[in-house]
Amino acid sequence: MIPIHGLHLRAVLIQALRIFFIDRGYLEVETPIRIPAPVPEAHIVPLTSEGWFLQTSPELCMKRLLAAGIPKIFQLCKCFRKGERGDRHLPEFTMLEWYAAGSDYRDLMADCEALLRHLALAIGKGGGLAWQGRRIDLGPEWERITVAEAFKRYAPCTVEEALARDKFDELLVEYVEPQLGMTTPTFLCDYPAALGALARLSPTDPMVAERFELYVAGLELANGFSELIDSVEQRVRFLVEQELIRLQGREPGSMPEKFLAALETMPPAAGIALGVERLVMLFAGADNIDQVVAFTPEGL
Repeated sequence: MIPIHGLHLRAVLIQALRIFFIDRGYLEVETPIRIPAPVPEAHIVPLTSEGWFLQTSPELCMKRLLAAGIPKIFQLCKCFRKGERGDRHLPEFTMLEWYAAGSDYRDLMADCEALLRHLALAIGKGGGLAWQGRRIDLGPEWERITVAEAFKRYAPCTVEEALARDKFDELLVEYVEPQLGMTTPTFLCDYPAALGALARLSPTDPMVAERFELYVAGLELANGFSELIDSVEQRVRFLVEQELIRLQGREPGSMPEKFLAALETMPPAAGIALGVERLVMLFAGADNIDQVVAFTPEGL
């Protein structure tokens, strides 16, 4: 069980999160946790609930709210992912997501910079934080590095070779991630198009998607992108993921048709998911996610 002072810190950070977004004109929303059709993702296994699914992310419902005409929204909610358990993973965790019409992934990077500085000030940490024996500067010069450049700099092969050998995730975790965010937070950006997920492709370089992940001292904190709003292309990507799921011996479930229909009226936008427990780990100086939740699964 988390120490009492840890519960207080978590509460202060969550209150500061809300203040940050409310002051910037975002509407806090609440969407259903139990849904009929999640995003088809080969690398994430959802938990079932009487024929439906517990959400792995509130993404689909939140984007439908954007399509309905709400321009700036955020949500703090529980998400669930089967089999995810470790020093940095829980099968039930808290997610912060925010979406803004008329924005792109560069705007999200600026949001992340402002948010972490706001949180540091809220708990009296000034312009930086300390984690895993490192002092992380939250000042104005955060690193931005493309996936291609990061693999060239840190991995034993290029990103193209990693994809061809189906070793991207393995090499990213082993060689690249431990090098990111060691003095300032790092944005790992411009993912290969094949790993675009729900991100749009770059209008200047269709070989990459406008997607980034934020790292602090090797810890992945957030995943954001300029949103893909082409329902035809998104359906194609979902079909590819569904086939990968079948090759794993799993049933992918039905296509999220209402979401795909909503994409046809969704404005250009950007959105991001940030793990709240990992955020609290950083500000608490904790090296294990168990230290920042009131109860672990094993403690129930």
